Amino acid sequence: MNIRKRKYGIGIVVVIIACVLIAVAVSAGDAPQKRIYAMNDFVPVTDNTAGDGYGEYRQTHSASGRPDKIIRIEGERYTRIDGEDFEVVSGYEGLEGQAVITPDRGSITWKAEIAEAGLYNARIHYFPVEGKSSSIERSLAINGKIPFAESENLILYRLWGSREAEVRRDDRGNDLRPSQIEKPQWQLSPFTDSDGYYEEPYQFYFGQGEQEITLAAVREPMAIDYIELYQDEDIKPYAELASNYESLGLKPAESQYVVVQAEDAALKSSPTLYPLSDRSSPSVEPYNVSKIRINTIGGLNWKLPGQWIEWEIDVPEDGLYQIALKVKQDQLRGVFATRSLTIDGVIPFEEMKRIQFAFNMDWKMEVLGGEEPYLFHLTEGRHKLRMTVTLGDLAPLLQTVESSVLQLNEMYRKIMIITSNTPDAYRDYQLVKRIPDMVEVFKTQAGTIRSVAEYLEKSTGERSDKVAVLYTLVHQLDEMIKDPETVPRRLTTFKTNVGGLGTWILTVREQPLTLDYLVVSSPGHTLPEAQSSALAKMKHEVGALFSSYTEDYDSIGNTTEKQKSVTVWITTGRDQAQVLKSMIDETFTPETDISVHLRLVPANILLPATLSGEGPDVAMQIGEDIPVNYAMRDSAADLTQFSDFGEISSRFRDSALEPYKYNGGIYALPEQQTFPMLFYRKDILQELGLTPPETWQDVYNMISVLQKHNMEFYLPIENPTNNATIVPNATFSMLLYQHDGSFYREEGQKSGLDSDISMEAFKKWTQFYTNYKFPLQADFPNRFRTGEMPIGIADYTIYNNLKVMAPEIKGLWDFTLVPGTELPDHSVNHKVASHTTGVLMLENADDKDSAWEFMKWWTDSNTQIMYGRQMEGLLGESARYPTANIEALEQLPWPVKDYKNLESQWQWVEGIPQIPGGYFTGRHLDNAFRKVVNGNENPREALSDYILYINDEIAIKRKEFNLPYSFGG
Repeated sequence: MNIRKRKYGIGIVVVIIACVLIAVAVSAGDAPQKRIYAMNDFVPVTDNTAGDGYGEYRQTHSASGRPDKIIRIEGERYTRIDGEDFEVVSGYEGLEGQAVITPDRGSITWKAEIAEAGLYNARIHYFPVEGKSSSIERSLAINGKIPFAESENLILYRLWGSREAEVRRDDRGNDLRPSQIEKPQWQLSPFTDSDGYYEEPYQFYFGQGEQEITLAAVREPMAIDYIELYQDEDIKPYAELASNYESLGLKPAESQYVVVQAEDAALKSSPTLYPLSDRSSPSVEPYNVSKIRINTIGGLNWKLPGQWIEWEIDVPEDGLYQIALKVKQDQLRGVFATRSLTIDGVIPFEEMKRIQFAFNMDWKMEVLGGEEPYLFHLTEGRHKLRMTVTLGDLAPLLQTVESSVLQLNEMYRKIMIITSNTPDAYRDYQLVKRIPDMVEVFKTQAGTIRSVAEYLEKSTGERSDKVAVLYTLVHQLDEMIKDPETVPRRLTTFKTNVGGLGTWILTVREQPLTLDYLVVSSPGHTLPEAQSSALAKMKHEVGALFSSYTEDYDSIGNTTEKQKSVTVWITTGRDQAQVLKSMIDETFTPETDISVHLRLVPANILLPATLSGEGPDVAMQIGEDIPVNYAMRDSAADLTQFSDFGEISSRFRDSALEPYKYNGGIYALPEQQTFPMLFYRKDILQELGLTPPETWQDVYNMISVLQKHNMEFYLPIENPTNNATIVPNATFSMLLYQHDGSFYREEGQKSGLDSDISMEAFKKWTQFYTNYKFPLQADFPNRFRTGEMPIGIADYTIYNNLKVMAPEIKGLWDFTLVPGTELPDHSVNHKVASHTTGVLMLENADDKDSAWEFMKWWTDSNTQIMYGRQMEGLLGESARYPTANIEALEQLPWPVKDYKNLESQWQWVEGIPQIPGGYFTGRHLDNAFRKVVNGNENPREALSDYILYINDEIAIKRKEFNLPYSFGG
């Protein structure tokens, strides 16, 4: 039997090796990739009726001169400030002279004497003062007016680098990802387009005489030395530069070869640009078949316009050098990734503004200039080489498509106003007559999008999925032009295709690129092969297979235990676990001498593990229903037993602690707390003559206007697959709490939903769906983007998704307090209910004091701030952490105005108590709602029927756990 098993195992290995060899052979036989051709002749087609963008501003002032003067405005010589905490300082961070420190709110104004009117570029000499670890944002006004829309959000980057000079390893020999820390220094930066549509610095028009310049803070503090108005120099093409090399006596360097590992970057523009581990090929340096090695940089993190990475290179002698990069661009099939290159802050020649990298699944050695490499003049000594993500030739294409999306969405709304979003297929809506420009808009946009698709196809030499998305919409527009009466029945598909165009913008404007190393060498020097040999690939694949059976890839970080230790389970992703373990090893364990065994486990494993006695000491990121359910069964530890609990609980609002209270104890600490807010489209409400509602009466007043235009107001409604886990509806909770109602009475012995307040709140809630026909299901973020639902109530974390996923409506939306209930004294009650996740200590924890130390450390404001910033640095703005810690939320990188809105609503938040049998409340509240909405039941009768079930379940559970209870009314 054993011999059979061995033969069977050997057979499997042979088959695997054969497959590997075939794969290698196929890979080696791949056809060469097509080269990319520039599209410098494409002219963006945009909507010129907007009138407030930079393109229109530049066109308006195109006839203005560009005076060859530099006008310097000293920061400390301001004429007016609006706000507090502005301060003039001397010798700040090594600066010679004075500067002004500007906080993250308020504005500062200077006066400048302009001798000659015209267009000027502007740059600022600034120092990034310690703040919330995000990029600095300012809006710029001239003489009290914003010159163009883009000047409302000017981005100035902080500087980031790895904390450690050398990569550390855990006790199993795996490299640990270097922590990214801020490395601030004085910078001179022009005001440029953060979206990447315009490569050159912005030009601002200044009239003759005394002019005012105002910078208003949007986010983060900074120190300002000076602002300069100047003229950006034109960059010469390479041919003109190279023709002068010989006359200048410049000669190619001889026998020089300098390699810089890309992961050893000196500075980056964002903490997301941390070094990475790539195990796809044995050719990557450094390499280990089984251990994790930090060996590349970039990838999916290095993709947004404006992001840059900088390396320091020591050049051994003066001369002309070639530059080569070992790169992999395996994400954008049918599109190219583009970078610009500066050396010591200067673009050496025109061609370095747009370096294109074609799609290829394998590593490639790219020599800048190709078969005839560009030669760069480098002097002996240290130089700074910086590569920046740029849209390059894609910029006019993206501008064009973004303009098309806005215009097609506007036409969609015009059609929807007439047909509704569910038109009658058999009705003639006479759209051509009622919307005279409909067919013309379709023709214009079909031609525009077709031209983008053709240019893209020409540039890449293939028709990829990126081009197919464009042609799909063009085909539909052609059909609707040919047969306009079919538009109503095509409306849903039309909306989907236009939404796909919005997603196309997001996909194409992201330009990921991975770097292994850079080579600066003498021209013609032999470069290493980028790809491995067939034998090396085979050894790599087989070695990786066998190491998968011997290496422990589930444990996170160091696993060596100290005298005191805590076992902690986390149920989210590996990225979150790795960040947490890194923080534990850096701060918690050194400070407390307590080791933490962190395990990444499925969310549903806690209960069976606890029942079998194999559970952890501490469970993180658990639902708010779990602590009380475990407390009932004597499985959760009461945290009030610790002497410093009162001090620790002050980190949170009472609403966050409410779900964890049971029988006089508190059984978890809150980690995250979320609550609803009101989101609205500023542009659409303005078109309709509406303002964001302050009260529910205002909501009723606006419903008729919205529905007249076939638009809708969104209210949150849960549609869970598991009926047992339904939480009380957010809208009902709002209406209940705003009238001072409650979910339970008699200390949790009975449901409080039988009160007159609850009955009235339930009736109002159901009437939105019975009388006003609100939708029972809706994808609010997408319908908010298209404008079908220009206003609605949703969890505040949707803010992060809209910021990242809806660039086409940037600046066109906002969020604020939910509608409230007007009280007899004319004040307005804006209460809402929150939902939380928590960290729980199990009753059978071996060392409760050590577990409590960990819980205190984890919920501390400094830890929560560090974790929130690292997660945002790792995954981007959409991963902003909704911490329950009051101080920590304020320190996360929210724009000041948005945080004020958030904090205003947070003061009105109430928690929903958890009681024995309380899971019936959300379940039967939803059942009663469905009975009214779907079955035309009387609201009071429907809710009363289900309250009986709720009370019975509460009584049964209280009896089961020997708690006071009462049956009946």
